[in-house]
Amino acid sequence: MKKKKILESRREFLKTASIASAGFMIVPRHVLGGKGFLAPSDKLVVAGIGVGGKGKSDLKYFYDSGKADIGYLCDVDDRMAKGSIAAYPKAKYYKDWRKMMDVESKNFDAVSVSTPDHNHAVQAMAAMQLGKHVYVQKPMTHDIFEARMLTQAAAKYKVVTQMGNQGSSGDGVRQLVEWYDADIIGDVHTVQIWTNRPIWPQGIPWPSTKPAVPAELDWDLWLGTAPQKDYVENLIPGSWRGWWDYGTGALGDLGCHLMEAPFRVLGLKYASDVQASVSSVFTAFGKRGVFLDSCPPSSHATLTFPKTDRTKGPVTMHWMDGGIKPERPEELGPDEMFGDGNSGILFIGTKGKMMASEYAANPRLLPLSRNQEVKVPLKLERVPGSADGHYAQWVEGAIAGYGKKQLSSPFDLAGPLTEAILMANLAIRVADMPFARNTGNGMHYPGSNTKLLWDNQNMRVTNFDAANQFVKRQYRAGWGELTL
Repeated sequence: MKKKKILESRREFLKTASIASAGFMIVPRHVLGGKGFLAPSDKLVVAGIGVGGKGKSDLKYFYDSGKADIGYLCDVDDRMAKGSIAAYPKAKYYKDWRKMMDVESKNFDAVSVSTPDHNHAVQAMAAMQLGKHVYVQKPMTHDIFEARMLTQAAAKYKVVTQMGNQGSSGDGVRQLVEWYDADIIGDVHTVQIWTNRPIWPQGIPWPSTKPAVPAELDWDLWLGTAPQKDYVENLIPGSWRGWWDYGTGALGDLGCHLMEAPFRVLGLKYASDVQASVSSVFTAFGKRGVFLDSCPPSSHATLTFPKTDRTKGPVTMHWMDGGIKPERPEELGPDEMFGDGNSGILFIGTKGKMMASEYAANPRLLPLSRNQEVKVPLKLERVPGSADGHYAQWVEGAIAGYGKKQLSSPFDLAGPLTEAILMANLAIRVADMPFARNTGNGMHYPGSNTKLLWDNQNMRVTNFDAANQFVKRQYRAGWGELTL
C-alpha cells in the first residue's frame, strides 16, 4: 500500500532535491538486518529537527545515554545550529527537514523534534509515517486535533514515542502515586496548579517594524504551517511562545510539567468542560487593549474531569499563571514555602493534602510534619537517572522495539494530557475574544468564565461554536493537511 504523505510539497522535493550520496559514518539498525535487528554497536541513529537551544540539550542527553549516535542535524537557523554542528561534526546538516527526510530516510532510525509548537505535528507525523521512532518536546502539539492525530499515528505505525516532559520519569510523581494508593489523603476532588510563567512578553500588539531577515535564517521554513507574516525581531529564539500562531502560552510551556502528576495520580484522561478568565490589558487611556494574536498576561482556567477508576467522583483542576496563585492551605506554616515559590501542584483530598513543585519534584504531605510520620513502601519502579533517564528510556525503548519497554510519556499518555492543556487554552482564547453587542456600550467579553462543554468523541465544543475554530488550524498553503 502506498505510503501517505502529509505535505503537498514533498513530491516536489523528490523532483527537485539533489540526491547526494551520504557517506555512512553510522549504519542504522534497520538497514543491517530488518525490523528489530540490533546493530553490533547497539546504537540508535537519531536525526534532530531543531537543534539549537532545547534541541541541543535534547541531543546531548540522547548521546550521553551511550546508546545513540547523532547522525543528522536540521535547523532553519544556522546561528542556533552552530553548537550542535560543532558537537557532532560527522552529522550531516540540513536546513529543510522535508528534504532531510526525503533524502536520508534510510539512514536513521529515530527523530527528535525540538522546534516551536506550531510545527511539531507535521514533523512528528512525517517521521512516524516513515516508521521512525519519535521524541517530541512538550507540548506534543499546538492544536487538539493534532494531538489526537499523533496519538492515533503512534499506534498505527507502531513506533516508540515520548514527549519531553521529563518530570514524568522523576521519583516525585511516583511518590505521589504511592501516597494516594495508600489512601493517605483520601479521595482527591480538587487540584490546584500555578506558575509564574509567562516570563516573556504577552498581551502586546504585533510589532509594526519590518527588519531584514538575518542571512542565517530561512524565515519561510521557520513559519512552516503558520500564516504568512513579515519577519520581526525578538521572536526567535523564545518569545514566539506568547503568540498564538506559533506558541501555546504559559500552559504550553509549563502545563505538561505540572499537570502530568495529577493525570497519573488520578487516572485522568479527557476533560468534560472548561472555563477561564484572563487579566485585563489597559492602554494609557484606561480602555482594554485587544491583542488577539498574543496570549494574555495571566489567566485562570478551570477544567472538570469525569470520574475515573482512581477517583470517587469528578475532579476539578484549576490552572493559574502570570502571578495568580491559589489560597495558601491552612496546613502550611507561615514561613513554609508554597510549592517551589514560583510554581506548584496542590492535591486536595477528603483526608488531607499533598503538594509538589515543578516537574512533581519534592513531593510533600501537609502539614509537613506528616512527612516524618507517614511511611509508605516503594511500589513503583524508579527510572534510573530521573530526568536524564527520560531520554535514555526512549532510546532504549526504540532499540527494543514497539511495545517492548514501558515509557513514562508515550503518546497514548502524552496525547490526552496535551489535549487537556489545549482545552484550557480554548477557554482562555474565548475569554479574550471581543464580541459586538447592540447595547450601546461598545465591546463586551461574554467569553470570560463561559463554561465550554466538550464532546470528546467529535472533538467539538457543543455550546459555544466560536471556540471550535481553535480546535484545528488551517495550515498555510503548501503545507497540506495532517492525515494518517
